[in-house]
This record gives sequence, structure tokens and C-alpha cells, in this order.
Amino acid sequence: MKNLLRLVVVLFTSAIFAQAGHVMQGVGAVNMSMGGAATAQPLDISGALQWNPASISVFDSKILDFNIGIFFSSPELSSSLPAGAMGPGSPAVSGTTLDTRPVSPMPALAMVWGKEGSKHTFGVSAFGISGFGVTFPEEANNPLSSSFNPTINSNPINYPQAAHGFGQLKSDYMLLQVGLTWAYEITDNFSIGVEPTVNYASLQLEPNPIASPDFTPPAGAPGDKGYPISDKASAIGFGAQFGLFYHSDSGVKLGVSYKTEQQFGDLTFNNKYLDGSAAPDVNFKMNYPAIFSVGLGYSNETFDLALDYRNVDYENADGFAEKGWTNTGSVKGFGWKNINILSAGIQYKGIKKLPLRVGYTYSSNPIDPQLAFFSTPATAVIKNAFQFGFSYPLTDNLMLNGVYHHGTSGKNDTSGPLLNPGMASPTNPYGAIPGSNVSYSMKTDLIMVGVTYKFKK
Repeated sequence: MKNLLRLVVVLFTSAIFAQAGHVMQGVGAVNMSMGGAATAQPLDISGALQWNPASISVFDSKILDFNIGIFFSSPELSSSLPAGAMGPGSPAVSGTTLDTRPVSPMPALAMVWGKEGSKHTFGVSAFGISGFGVTFPEEANNPLSSSFNPTINSNPINYPQAAHGFGQLKSDYMLLQVGLTWAYEITDNFSIGVEPTVNYASLQLEPNPIASPDFTPPAGAPGDKGYPISDKASAIGFGAQFGLFYHSDSGVKLGVSYKTEQQFGDLTFNNKYLDGSAAPDVNFKMNYPAIFSVGLGYSNETFDLALDYRNVDYENADGFAEKGWTNTGSVKGFGWKNINILSAGIQYKGIKKLPLRVGYTYSSNPIDPQLAFFSTPATAVIKNAFQFGFSYPLTDNLMLNGVYHHGTSGKNDTSGPLLNPGMASPTNPYGAIPGSNVSYSMKTDLIMVGVTYKFKK
């Protein structure tokens, strides 16, 4: 039992990689295969609990759903500097760094208690709903190297800090959300739902741009201390989700939900400089943004159709709303814009015991091009995602579910200038380096399987 508990803790505190901003587009194999659309089409309990608490009223038995997926990502970080940017006579440099992060697990666990004839339905869920993480190694072909060759791949953003880069650029963020859900049928066709939520988040940044740098030379060593390295910080947050769900006798379904901003305590980072000396601790508040969802569904004997629209309110969420530099050279926040997400899915039930699903998800980009530099630790922004899934009954009570996902950031990479706090001025508020560029792109793949067990009545 202790080993099982350790495994559960490891799975649910591993990095979860998001698809739309830093928001997971779906939860579980069934919901992912429908493109994440579930606000008005509760095909499974995980999708219903995630996107509309009122919709669990359609389930009239006790159901357990567990899913586990393996996530593959391939971020690329590129940057360039024009001739003379590193000093008089310095050459132009450019290069690309590939991410070396290993695959990541994606778990999801949910349970619903429903009873035929009862107006009350209850649910509990534990989902990894958000995350990002990259590991871009330090550039070996840099100006401090005796073999430096600017004519071949040389990525300046990953130069050592002594050469005015970030060195190794690493991040690790995850958010686990536990929800307790209650739905009530006002009529046979109309339900309301509420879900208080408790959240756990952790964040690690290397180097830590939230902390102020120290550009004084360390004792007995050349260069300067630079931006410090931090440990992993964590925080607890609270919020809620509310929903309305209507389903007509003709098969048309409507749903709307609102997830409040998840309010977190401060993330407290313990820092140390590159020379190993202690750096001041720093606090950072990073909330999960409010999400408004509206959905349309339709079902008949052969097809289930689902369409969702979501708006993610980054512009009012602490940690994402702030932007730019402080007067000590630290970063205020990501400066992300609100995004729109469109999720669509279709399930075909014409093959006996083998429902097939196809889903698509579109997301706008939250990153302002002139602020792209600030989001290099969070490159997991996917514009187009495509999913294919299926289900197969293993017994009368046990269903096997599966999905394959492929996502891409699109033809146009996220791109903007490199920034330097020492160059910030009233006419250049973010310290853009003339003629410079930083960009990143990403592809993702996911294989997920799940089992749904319906307890005998």
C-alpha cells in the first residue's frame, strides 16, 4: 500500500504539459479524443467533471475512471544577434537548441456517484490540468570557448551568463487540481452544478529571472554572479467551478460553465548565485486564470457531436498579467494575452462495441511578439491539435479507452526580439536589442489509455 501511494504521488506531481497556453485541452482518453469538447456533451465522467459540473447529472450509477498517458514533446529554441551586438567588430551569430527533456506521464482519476431516480449526483476528481517544462542545454559554441566558430550553429540565448546569455534554460511547472462536485436536476432536462477546487502547484526555473541579478564579480573569479539558480517552489490554491446543463428529448444539448481564477499563495524560491553564494529569497504569485466555457452537443443512435468555445482570462491573472522588468532587472511576469480555444469532436457508434472518435482543438497564442523573450521557459503553446480515439468493452462493466494526439504550434513560430534590462528606456520599455530575434516552436504527441468501471447496481 505504501508503494502504491508513493506511485500515485509521483504520477500526480510529475510535469503536465499543456496545449492551449498552459491549460490542458482535455482530460482522459475519451475527452482528449473529442478535442476536449465536453461542456454540453458528457460522454465520460472525466470530461464532464473537468468542463461542466452540472453535466454529471446524466450518470445514474457509480463509475470510476482512470487514465494514464505518455507525453512526447519536441520544443526548439532559436535566437540571433546582429554583427556588433556583442561589442565592436563582433560577428553576427544565430543558432537553434533542441530540448532534452524526457517523456512525461499524464494521469487522471475520477469517480461519480449517481443513482437512478435521484436528483443529486456527486463526483470527485484529481487531474493534472496545467504545466510546462523545457531543458535547453548551455550553448557549447560560445564566445568564451577557445574553439568558438560563429559561422556554425551558435545560439546566443543559451550562451553562459558570463557571455550575456542564460546558460542552461530549464523550467518545470505543474498544477494538480482536486475537485468535489455536486449536481442537482431542477427538471428532467435541466441541471446545475458546483465544484469547489483545491490545487497544488510547483515551479522551478533555471536560472530564475524572477530574482534580481547580481552583476558584481564574485570574489576570486572572473565575470559576475548573474541570475541565481532556485530550488523548486510550491503553493496551495483554491477556487470553484459552476455550470448549467440542458439536454432536450430531441438530442440537442447546451452547456455553460465558469471556472473562477484559482487563487494561490506565494511561491517562495530559495536562490543561490552561480558561484554558490547565497542569493536573497524571492516570492512570486502565479494564479491559474479564470475560464469561461460554452458548449453545444447533439446525439442520435449513430453519432455524438460536440463543440466548445472557451475564453482563458490571462490578462487578469497574477503572474501572467504583469510584464516587463523591475528596476533591479528581474522579470515582473509573462505578460500573456487572453486566448480563445475552439474544441470539436465527433463519436461514431455505427460499429458494434467499437465507438470511434475524432477531435480537433484550435488555440490562439497568448504571447505578445514583443514579449516572446519572457516566455522562453514556457514554450508549450500549441495552435492546432488532432486526436483519434476509440473505446472497447472488456466486460459488461469495464471499458477500455484509448487516444492518440498530435499537436503543432503552426507554421508561424512565436517570435520577437531579445531583451536586455540594461537597455530599457522610455522609448524602449522592454530593452529590445536592435536586429535581434528569439523564436520557438513545438510539436507534441500523446498516447493515452484508460479504463472506465461501472459498478453493478
